[in-house]
Amino acid sequence: MNTIKPFSVNIPQHQLDDLKLRLNNTRWPDEITGSGWSYGADLSYMKTLTDYWHHSFDWRKTEKEINAYPNFIADINGYQIHFLHIKGKGKRSIPLIITHGWPGSFLEMMQLIPLLTEDPEISFDLVIPSIPGFGFSGKVHQPGCNSFVVADLWHDLMTTLGYEHYGAQGGDIGAGINTWLSLKHPANVIGLHLNFISGSYKPYVKENEKLPDEVIAFQKTGADWSAREGAYSHMHATKPLTAAYGLNDSPAGLCAWILEKFNSWSDHKGNIENTFSKDELLANVTLFWLTETIHSSMRIYNENSKKPVAFAENEFVKIPVGYARFPKELPTPPRSYIEKGFNIEHWTEMPEGGHFAAAEQPQLLANDIRYFFTTLI
Repeated sequence: MNTIKPFSVNIPQHQLDDLKLRLNNTRWPDEITGSGWSYGADLSYMKTLTDYWHHSFDWRKTEKEINAYPNFIADINGYQIHFLHIKGKGKRSIPLIITHGWPGSFLEMMQLIPLLTEDPEISFDLVIPSIPGFGFSGKVHQPGCNSFVVADLWHDLMTTLGYEHYGAQGGDIGAGINTWLSLKHPANVIGLHLNFISGSYKPYVKENEKLPDEVIAFQKTGADWSAREGAYSHMHATKPLTAAYGLNDSPAGLCAWILEKFNSWSDHKGNIENTFSKDELLANVTLFWLTETIHSSMRIYNENSKKPVAFAENEFVKIPVGYARFPKELPTPPRSYIEKGFNIEHWTEMPEGGHFAAAEQPQLLANDIRYFFTTLI
């Protein structure tokens, strides 16, 4: 039987003291003079940020912000799932599960909460879970917990909460989870809103079917991007444990591993702090550090590599799908290729924003989510 219990965050002080000690003892690498971010995480910025982490960042403030909302731990089929559950204040509220990706967390969605719950007419009942192995959700120590499996956990979570019909939204890994959720439970999911298409996505294509030139061009663009930027993904999908020894032991190393992606994938116009404050960046990194979830979060790449988002002949997301395309997102397939697998009923070309849409452009994303779902009720 599935159970749900209230939860609050209260990290023991000795863990925070240990973090400061490790930060103080960081052993820094050398660099090519003036190389900036071209070889990876910029050394001068990492030193500045780590100094701020050590002397100024306040995790207790982050705890208070998290605990200001109702938090829970659900036991769903033996998996321990942490989630926020914020009920909307509108005369009518649409249940909506929103799912993060890597190297993000549920913290990405915090700015969306007031934007989606406080409208007096139509609002949302938000369920914001942490994927197994991320944040305060339990680690998974048996193989096989991929996005396909998590999709069923999300459905069971929503129905356990009393939501027989609900919407789903996601980016990055969350997009894959909620794609499978929509495929497996179309009678329950009223609509799917995405701001990312899984990198493994392949619609069903008939044997000997010739792909359009725009799709071939996209595949080349994706391959070029993967060659330049995808080493992390290949590591996660093949030998994540080897990298995890260092990342789980060095907070500066963990920070660099995560921060380099926030820099590369966001629309910051040349300065990461144009988009994210030091506190926002460090809240997410500190969450990974304190929960010791870098390896357990990386492992889902390995599991998903064995179950890619590749559709069989009879697989098509038939429910209404909305897509928000942010200009600095990772390579996105042409709309025609997406429509071979998804029933796209709404499409928005966003003026700015990147991979971490909920944190970068919460108002734009919230407006698009609201518009899409209000057309379905």
